[in-house]
Amino acid sequence: MRISDRLTLRVALVATVLAATLPAGGAFAFDGQPSGDARSALDAFRAYGRALRDGRTDDAVSALQYAASGGHAASAWRLGRMYMEGEGVARSDLKAFETFRQITITRREEGPSSPDARFISSAFVAMGNYLVEGIPNTYVRPDPGKAVELYFYAASTFGDADGQFRLGRMLLEGKGAPRDPRQAARWLQLAAQKSHHQAQAVLGHMLFTGRDVPRAAPRGLMFLTLAKEAASENEPWISEMYEEAMRQASDDERGVALRMVETWIKTVRR
Repeated sequence: MRISDRLTLRVALVATVLAATLPAGGAFAFDGQPSGDARSALDAFRAYGRALRDGRTDDAVSALQYAASGGHAASAWRLGRMYMEGEGVARSDLKAFETFRQITITRREEGPSSPDARFISSAFVAMGNYLVEGIPNTYVRPDPGKAVELYFYAASTFGDADGQFRLGRMLLEGKGAPRDPRQAARWLQLAAQKSHHQAQAVLGHMLFTGRDVPRAAPRGLMFLTLAKEAASENEPWISEMYEEAMRQASDDERGVALRMVETWIKTVRR
């Protein structure tokens, strides 16, 4: 049975996986639990925006925590990112993990047609990211297998580009699942078509070098060029892949790749 078929059968177990990840009685990251406050979660989210604009950081965080505790997915996702990055709150990977986990539990029945789909799918991916390595000195242990399941859920159910990229990388490396370059390339292709630049870089390198896939140098160089243009300063590995490919490419390959990039920009990029 192919890895994609096995994962499809296990999608139904995602809720069980989520429930088993946090010990019974574990607290979630919504520290500002309200009591007797009649405001709606949406009102609280709007209050968060006003407080943030006014520079009232503590009030903004409190309002966001209230909105998150009321089931407002965008607020919970934003709160998780704040804990992850230490923005306006003390940095805490555990609180970030628990916040994202709460989204996946309370909103797991919703699909890609949900107005909050992007926040729900992103929460599944964020949980997977933490489970790949675990969180030191906490109950969150490394579990690449569960990470693959969560990536697959986000990638297949929501068409999440980041989930598709991360699933592709895991299958390419044989981490959390048997190595499957063919399926890896399929998921990377789906993400690359959505202009996910990291997926474009990995897929482009595969195509240019012919590693694990039939060599298609111009197409690989096209993806590497697009990835380099979108990469941040913190992603030197993309520039290194691009520069190495440019050194090795023939003049004809560079010319064809350039025309493919021009076509992509006109017809694919939004």
